[in-house]
Amino acid sequence: MTLTKWIETQQIISHERNDWQQGREILVSRLELVQREVALLEEKIKQAEASVAEADKKRAELVAENDLLKADGSNLAVSVGEMESRILRLVRQLPEPMQGKLSPLTQRVPADTAESRVSVAERFQNVLGILNEVNKQNGEITVSYEVRELANGRPSEVRALYVGLAQGYYVSASGEAGVGTPTADGWAWKPSAALAKDVLNALEILQGKQTPAFVPLPVRIQ
Repeated sequence: MTLTKWIETQQIISHERNDWQQGREILVSRLELVQREVALLEEKIKQAEASVAEADKKRAELVAENDLLKADGSNLAVSVGEMESRILRLVRQLPEPMQGKLSPLTQRVPADTAESRVSVAERFQNVLGILNEVNKQNGEITVSYEVRELANGRPSEVRALYVGLAQGYYVSASGEAGVGTPTADGWAWKPSAALAKDVLNALEILQGKQTPAFVPLPVRIQ
């Protein structure tokens, strides 16, 4: 009886030992799995932290770049405002026909640069458009029909000849002539009856009515 109990006890112990061993192996496997998962999570956390740090760095760089662009934009706005003011002063010194030709562009120059809703780029483009037209006109000889007040005090139609943007002449149908130069307040014209024949000859040569020839005309260098 005692031997039988002993054997049963040994069997129970052996069974319990086997169950414990199997349970231990399962627990160890689960622990290793959990440790691997923890390690994976820790790696993902590190990657996320690195991504956040990189994103913060990029954001700081973008903020700095944006601040720099804003500063550059402000400087450019000041520069174009100064250029617009100078352009308007220049336009006042242009011949009236040229002023009329540039009117679509000069009307786009804002009266108050601080209140302008037009982009700085468009304003620069407008300034360049005006300067291109002025530069083009400065290299040409042009003829226009204008109304001027002659010696009798009455306005009369004349033919005006402009050499670039620095010198001008006119002659009327009655033979009155004059010479003009630009000033800060517009063009100043002075009568000069002695120029009538030469101005008329120059106009007819330009219009192809006479053979090309040298025509002496006075030029005032400023």
